[in-house]
Amino acid sequence: MAVLSIPSFAPRYVGPKMSHQSPKPSANMFTSATKLLWGPSLPPGLLISTARTAWTTVWQLMMTQLAPSDSSGSYTRPNSKFRLDPTQFPYAASSELHLYVGLPCPWAHRTLIVRALKGLDDAVSVSIASPGQDGSWEFKDNNISATDKDKLIPSLDKANRCRNLKEVYKSRNGGYDGRCTVPMLWDSRKKEVICNESYDIIEFFNSGLNELARNPNLDLSPPELKGKIQDWNQIVYPKVNNGVYRCGFAQSQEAYDQAVNEIFSTLDVIEEHLSSNRYLCGERLTLADVCLFTTLIRFDPVYNILFKCTKKKLVEYTNLYGYLRDIYQIPGVAATCDLPAIMDGYYKTLFPLNASGIQPAISSSGDQESLLRPHHRDFVGKAVEAHNAV
Repeated sequence: MAVLSIPSFAPRYVGPKMSHQSPKPSANMFTSATKLLWGPSLPPGLLISTARTAWTTVWQLMMTQLAPSDSSGSYTRPNSKFRLDPTQFPYAASSELHLYVGLPCPWAHRTLIVRALKGLDDAVSVSIASPGQDGSWEFKDNNISATDKDKLIPSLDKANRCRNLKEVYKSRNGGYDGRCTVPMLWDSRKKEVICNESYDIIEFFNSGLNELARNPNLDLSPPELKGKIQDWNQIVYPKVNNGVYRCGFAQSQEAYDQAVNEIFSTLDVIEEHLSSNRYLCGERLTLADVCLFTTLIRFDPVYNILFKCTKKKLVEYTNLYGYLRDIYQIPGVAATCDLPAIMDGYYKTLFPLNASGIQPAISSSGDQESLLRPHHRDFVGKAVEAHNAV
């Protein structure tokens, strides 16, 4: 089983559909009815109790479809269907590659970062889907101009001209009716899904396409660090990357308490580690850092609020917040980070967690101006080395 697996960022749940001809009840109608029934007082206790029971039942039903859980109410992530192992790299490299992503999704974000750092923009074309109202990924015509064609903007499906990602998956040989997740790497020549596991894709982008990359000498998973990278992945994935989802999608107090405690105890460990190391594996950026970064950049704007990861904000961790800014300022990374799209993707799509659809204001720790502040991480590890040498 792989260390990392991809979630369906916003799995589809089916809700009632209203006819376009159906009259919409006005707010004034409801206001008049409530005044007639119980005046300026609060609704009667029986009504509140009934509404609470009905909402809880509906919430549990939607959460079951959105985020399957075990008997304790703890979120259980489904495994990826399409995997890519290193022995398949030569085959994949000879394919006509196309990448499907969604900007809100942290797992898809990994692939965009490695694609940018390796200089694979020309080798791997990309289509950017948007989350639909039902939670599925769909393609929209945003009238992208010629000058914006290389920017990461939600668009139509450039490879298959499909309306949504489900249609793309179903168009593969033999069809497909399973979870239609991003990221997904597609072979445009053979009309086949190559992979929809994020970690497989970033490993492939790192080492499988060097003959096509503008930065072939950049290695985010060098042989001498593979052991450390794996060790960090085995900590970060279950307790931070997936931990925030286990926290936000928990369906019992016990499941939430366990998840939230694991998240912050792990962040405490990483904070201490980063006091003497610029990156997770020392002085060199690796795939482990890419995987942690895409969760951290969403932490204060989304996970701290919507997923109830509330013990601390990331900005309260001096080293972690500096580390976040350090990676954000690496050339090519900021262009993959679309905070408004991230906010829209979570607050407007995950209806069971935010029924109103109202978005909170982005805190100062999450805006671009703050992320571009000096990080002073350049000399962290070097200062420790100099001290040890004395």
